[in-house]
Amino acid sequence: MTIKLNRENEFQVNAKRILRLMRILHLKSVCRRRRRNYVKSTPEVTAENILNREFHAERFGEKWLTDVTEMKYGASGKAYLSAILDLSDKSIVSFVIGHSNNNALVFETFDTAHENHPDARPLFHSDRGYQYTSKYFRKKLNKAGMTQSMSRVSRCIDNGPMEAFWGMLKSEMYYLKKFQTYEELKEAVSDYIDYYNNHRYQKRLNCMTPIEYRNYLKDAA
Repeated sequence: MTIKLNRENEFQVNAKRILRLMRILHLKSVCRRRRRNYVKSTPEVTAENILNREFHAERFGEKWLTDVTEMKYGASGKAYLSAILDLSDKSIVSFVIGHSNNNALVFETFDTAHENHPDARPLFHSDRGYQYTSKYFRKKLNKAGMTQSMSRVSRCIDNGPMEAFWGMLKSEMYYLKKFQTYEELKEAVSDYIDYYNNHRYQKRLNCMTPIEYRNYLKDAA
């Protein structure tokens, strides 16, 4: 809140004043919910945890993280969001939302990222979900010249920044509204990711948005 006020206005305020005013107005942040555990699958192929929680990256396309999360709509509908996050600027490189958590969802997410950034050769990190441990997905990574890395079993912190993004998206958008249709949820996800990439300031990015910080890194190189 402090960053947004300082970036978009001529005056400057400090965090303590904003905290005091938020308390007076009874404004609070939304707490993130705990991630659910999912059923394990038997992998076709695995990879070492090469990333090893080294979440810093100097340039775009150096390290990418990916994952799939579940969301609900209507009485019993489920949607699945697959995304790829770049560790240098924390931007969402590509995302796909679909009705099923399947290979097609993950492969389309990867193909979109690779098509938009064909020169990128990142270390590509994921959990051990069945889509990422398939032989076909390994072939796609090899063909693109990317190195595969995987989290250890039951160690979600190995993919920490991706988990943090899911928590941010859900607490700031998903948990605040009941979605009646798939189309309504899909539009809200798309709008939020556009907001996150282009308008959401982050203190860890020198109070810039992810895309602003990506351009900053290019100019500094």
